[in-house]
Amino acid sequence: MKPIVKVIDLGKCYRLGGLDAGYLTFREMFGSVLAAPIKRMRGKRRAPSEKLWALKHVEFDVLPGEVLGLIGHNGAGKSTLLKIMSRVTVPTMGRTEVYGRLGSLLEVGTGFHPDLTGRENIFLNGAFLNIKRAEILRRFDEIVGFSGLEKFIDTPVKWYSSGMYLRLAFSVAAHLDTEVLVMDEVLAVGDVGFQQKCLDKVHEIRNQGRTILFVSHNMAAVTRLCQRVILLDQGRITKAGPAHQVVNEYLGASLQVQSVCEWPDPLTAPGSAAARLRRVRVVNREKQTTGSVDIRHSVGIELTYEVLQPGLVLAPKIDLLNEDGTHLFATYDLAADWRYNARAMGWYESTVWLPGDFLSEGNLLVHASIVSHTPATATHAHAPNAVTFQVVDNQHKDSARGDAVGPLPGLLRPLLNWTTTRRGQEMSPSRVETSDSFDHSPINSAEMIDK
Repeated sequence: MKPIVKVIDLGKCYRLGGLDAGYLTFREMFGSVLAAPIKRMRGKRRAPSEKLWALKHVEFDVLPGEVLGLIGHNGAGKSTLLKIMSRVTVPTMGRTEVYGRLGSLLEVGTGFHPDLTGRENIFLNGAFLNIKRAEILRRFDEIVGFSGLEKFIDTPVKWYSSGMYLRLAFSVAAHLDTEVLVMDEVLAVGDVGFQQKCLDKVHEIRNQGRTILFVSHNMAAVTRLCQRVILLDQGRITKAGPAHQVVNEYLGASLQVQSVCEWPDPLTAPGSAAARLRRVRVVNREKQTTGSVDIRHSVGIELTYEVLQPGLVLAPKIDLLNEDGTHLFATYDLAADWRYNARAMGWYESTVWLPGDFLSEGNLLVHASIVSHTPATATHAHAPNAVTFQVVDNQHKDSARGDAVGPLPGLLRPLLNWTTTRRGQEMSPSRVETSDSFDHSPINSAEMIDK
């Protein structure tokens, strides 16, 4: 299949320590030419400036209908790449080839004339994309309705807030039928309700078979929307591949935490004279170390530790936090074999299993500890941010997501049993059926773990 977008040996260099002249009028240009000999006679030389390559030797292809994610730290070159593709700026080296019309949603205000009204800017953007006026008129009400700016559509956009800018820009970019759509930080501005509308619309565009380049710092949205992801670092591609793999590597490097943490030297292992942690890792159902897990599958947190002092009733414990630092829950070993029994000296391996369809999508951090509660509560070993893993939701209709699209609220997403009883027409409307008539059979936790 022929690519719809080709990026070939692309590079963009900026000068630091000096300002480019930019666009000059004829008068300014003529004056600078006349002044140049005088400046040379006075010996004034321009201070040397440092070069910064925002992009260098970037190459990749995008196939028709593909949703490609671009991720990386601030300053990695993501926005510069999209600006070059959108013809907002020119490259220093290389080129981009786009076979079709390209619509772009860059930072707030790009492509809008501040003195024109929202209505006029819609037609202006359509003209940039070589879209006929009749087609814009046909979609005009839909564009304005989606943006929710009916009252302000005839107001100059220079009076718009940043959220209003984004609403109109996204609506124009999403509703004008371009073959390629590039979006830079769609979720960075706007209220939660409009972010939900944006993501729902992106799903709709993807299902139409249109090509999308998606830049975002929302890793859950990236893994849910994109099939493939490119990681940029200091203007170069450092990794490209399946979304969940690249995102997991990026998060691991950012948080300086991986899916396994070991302390081979007992002198540096977290602990005390009673017990020491020697390894913490995230495992899948096959007991293999993993950094990402399908939202439908169970995941285990395995603690390997050494008991150094006899006679203590010890319990391995984990605390689970999301990437925002919100504490989800804590759990420790309550198994009957060990709850009231002291552990003999030696090595132990304990695993807690988190069932599938329990956690919401996103990135999670694990604090690992060894504690005791009798005769008094004490922490004998503690490793904060020991490991991290990512819960991936890929729109599976047999997960707790069901048929819903876009982000779902909540820190947990359990798949719970529902029961419905159809009431006959002969029943009185005033009759209220008691809760005892419904099935309250508990969920079998073993079945959840086996999923």
